[in-house]
Amino acid sequence: MTDAVESPGGPSTEADSVVLDAKGLRALAHPVRVQLVGLLRKYGPSTATRLAERLGVNSGTASYHLRQLGAAGFVEEDTERGNGRERWWRSVHRTTWFNDPELAEREPEAALAYRQSVAATYTLRTQQALNGLQTMPRAWRNTFDMSDWALRITPDEAASLYRELADVVARYRRDAPETAASAPEGAERVAVITHILPELDAPAASSPPSRPEQADGNPTS
Repeated sequence: MTDAVESPGGPSTEADSVVLDAKGLRALAHPVRVQLVGLLRKYGPSTATRLAERLGVNSGTASYHLRQLGAAGFVEEDTERGNGRERWWRSVHRTTWFNDPELAEREPEAALAYRQSVAATYTLRTQQALNGLQTMPRAWRNTFDMSDWALRITPDEAASLYRELADVVARYRRDAPETAASAPEGAERVAVITHILPELDAPAASSPPSRPEQADGNPTS
């Protein structure tokens, strides 16, 4: 999902963001709805038929989920488009924030379903990029990266790590369909997807290492 943000520290959000409440969380607890919102944010207003083609579902399914998203306030009808036979939809927000731990406790099933839907969407986007990698211009092909680093840190350090990563990303130009034309020549859309994944089943160190260990920074850690 485009610009779905889950923040451990609950930082301030942007003016064009939506912070999930219980109703919104339940509305987005479906992978098709997560993908529909993401497509509207990525490509701009569209019809159920065109969105269905992109998702590989029938137009009736897309229409149903768009109506549910509309009822929850995530999308709205674009009345400036269409000719009476076509119903156009647009996203109401640019980003979605899920930063309420108490809400996740109150709505565990919806929270899990939403997170699973977002994770599935990220996996799909990664696979799509991989499928198109060999046909990309070399300059962009050389920027492709999939890496992970194994760290042993405290919860407070993990929250600090998130804030530092967010600050770095914030220094770069945000993408939106309406601002793409004003980007510098050669600029293309790039998805930066971050995960901070606690792995509490990893064994704890029984004793200090006998010599300094080199930091692990490879894609198979």
